[in-house]
Amino acid sequence: MNLNGIKLTWLGHSTFRVETPGGKIILIDPWVMGNPMCPEKEKSVKKVDVLLCTHGHGDHIGDGVEIAKKHNPVVVGIYELASWMENKGARKISPMNKGGTQTIGDIRVTMVHADHSCGIQDGDQIIYGGEACGYVVEFSNGVKIYHAGDTNVFGDMQIIRELYAPEIAMLPIGDHFTMGPREAAYASKLLKSKTVIPMHFGTFPVLTGKPSDLQKLVPEIEVREMKPGETIT
Repeated sequence: MNLNGIKLTWLGHSTFRVETPGGKIILIDPWVMGNPMCPEKEKSVKKVDVLLCTHGHGDHIGDGVEIAKKHNPVVVGIYELASWMENKGARKISPMNKGGTQTIGDIRVTMVHADHSCGIQDGDQIIYGGEACGYVVEFSNGVKIYHAGDTNVFGDMQIIRELYAPEIAMLPIGDHFTMGPREAAYASKLLKSKTVIPMHFGTFPVLTGKPSDLQKLVPEIEVREMKPGETIT
């Protein structure tokens, strides 16, 4: 896996911090302070330029509003979710929808499909948050990564491969609320990415999928098991 100047850090669950070759900080699915897998030293967010939000569940945007208020990043999400973030205090939103691409700083972001629910817990109510999504992020050095968000496998992952060809795919494997290793293996074969980074596993007892189970099913693909707080450069 050659990131060519990108720094990729897993903060546990589905949260990743990505430093671009130009030094910009992207936080994908901002659940940090309340994330039990996030190392203590990482719970204090120092800088964020872009927030990418895949959907409105608390284990993905749980700290998004607080981070947006403190660091004033560009908040990217599906229209309804980004608008909710703005109503809660985010000052810079850049909403989009599936199939769309936009340039933010030194990255190109494409919103792609995910197959999942997207209610937002707002006080004692669950409100409509648009639809869940994933992102393909293209960096100035040409590297493309795919963060699938929460999803099961779906056949149009082949379209993601054919249109965008991401070299690295972050896929949920925990089972129960997302696909487990069996579906993630099928997804890996559809995407044909060089490297798969498992996520959304082990946070809670119900998330039983393991990276080793995925690797056994796709021995021809590099399954890169990261530890919370680990950075790949």
